[in-house]
Amino acid sequence: MKLPFLLLPLGLALAIPADAQKKTSSLPEFQIKKSETEAHIRFLAGDELMGRRTGEQGNFVAARYIAEQFRKLGVVPVPGNTETGTSSYFQRVPFEEMGANGPGEIAADAEIMKSGTDWLLMAGDAVDLKAPIVYASFGLENAAKGWDDYKGLDVKGKIVLVESGTPETQTPSEIIATSTEKRKIAQDKGAIAVIELFNAPIPWNTVSKFFAGEKISLAEGTAAKSIPHAWVNGKEAKFARALRAVKEVTFKTSGRIAKPIYSYNVAGYIPGTDAKLKEEYILLSAHYDHVGVGKQGGQAYTPEDSIFNGARDNAFGVTALLTAAEALAKNPPKRSIVIVALTGEEVGLLGSKYYAAHPIMPLNKCIFNMNSDGAGYNDTTIVSVMGLDRTGARAEIEAACKAFGLGVYADPSPEQGLFDRSDNVSFAKEGVPAPTFTPGFKEFNGDIMKNYHQVTDHPETVDFNYLLKFSQAYTYATRLIADRKTAPQWSTGDKYEPAAKKLYGK
Repeated sequence: MKLPFLLLPLGLALAIPADAQKKTSSLPEFQIKKSETEAHIRFLAGDELMGRRTGEQGNFVAARYIAEQFRKLGVVPVPGNTETGTSSYFQRVPFEEMGANGPGEIAADAEIMKSGTDWLLMAGDAVDLKAPIVYASFGLENAAKGWDDYKGLDVKGKIVLVESGTPETQTPSEIIATSTEKRKIAQDKGAIAVIELFNAPIPWNTVSKFFAGEKISLAEGTAAKSIPHAWVNGKEAKFARALRAVKEVTFKTSGRIAKPIYSYNVAGYIPGTDAKLKEEYILLSAHYDHVGVGKQGGQAYTPEDSIFNGARDNAFGVTALLTAAEALAKNPPKRSIVIVALTGEEVGLLGSKYYAAHPIMPLNKCIFNMNSDGAGYNDTTIVSVMGLDRTGARAEIEAACKAFGLGVYADPSPEQGLFDRSDNVSFAKEGVPAPTFTPGFKEFNGDIMKNYHQVTDHPETVDFNYLLKFSQAYTYATRLIADRKTAPQWSTGDKYEPAAKKLYGK
């Protein structure tokens, strides 16, 4: 049940002295108008931007819009960001775009596996080879964890067969994250191809549909050309048995042609006001890319509407980012603020991965990342926060939401592993406490998925009153965290705590 607006000051008065309440309500985030947040989302999710697909014109237009909003609002380029020779809002991110999966077959004795149906080529040029096959377990090496899957194996001039994921986990995100590493290790050891038995807990037809089309990855610079790498449907037991049983396989593929493309992360800076604390900073992030038009979107579309506008995912979060830019630039907090609108999230969190590997300001000075992203919402009385109880800022986030009549719900749908499925995880892996501030829901259901990656996700379906409150709460939470005396910490025992100790030297 929503609180009537007129009751809000009374509720605050019970907890905050009158003079403090007056001072708080005069902060710029309390003065933001609905027309401002509505204008942002209507532009970013407009048809003219054609779904903001990474590396395409609509994506560039969105990046330019964000940069010019920063300039207008008084948010300056991040010190040191001079890739173009002058101070810039843009961080160029190099990508490689690979063509769609083509015809081919893998034969293990009498078992013939067809490309596109039974397996997908993930990388590599056209080949027609017949070679010995060597099983190498998970195909990983990690001395700290005792993984040495190539011990005693000679794979030079051979095809390597590996399992997907790691000995510790078979989550989709981990399978995808380790796949490139497996290919690189095999190639370094002289293998001529990799066959990976893909066993993620998701239907193979979903995997095939998603990865068979054009694929974008971070460019690997001057790295050698990739050897052919196939994902075989490992859930089909006969394929796994056949590949493990034979000593030689035939591998034919038409290859996937790759070409270089690029996009931009858009980064701005607000210096803090405290002589000491301004050396530290809060990183605000939200991805501005989406999935494009027609078949690029991977979902149903019609001739009448083929544009995947991405209002909820994630023009909503970028609107919160721009609201924070406006309010915090007008009245800066004690710590500095770095604001990064990220590209490439929809193609594998690639913009944030690149930024985490190439931070414009040192990450060990970043005490917190407040990411904003979402698939949809069905509860406009709350904000959902992935990692609320893990990342040390629950009190500030709850206080900020309460100031705008919103409750907070921690980690909905834990079975979905949502904390590790947005850009925040790129920074969490480096050790930065990094929750994701998400439009309100408590579980995945039809309401949430109704517009997720659908052509129906356009601005006219958004609750603009909720968008305003959400953006204001995001901004105020950032201010409260930036003004803390001490930095937030990971919960004791969290899986990212060791990375934090390494990053911050604690």
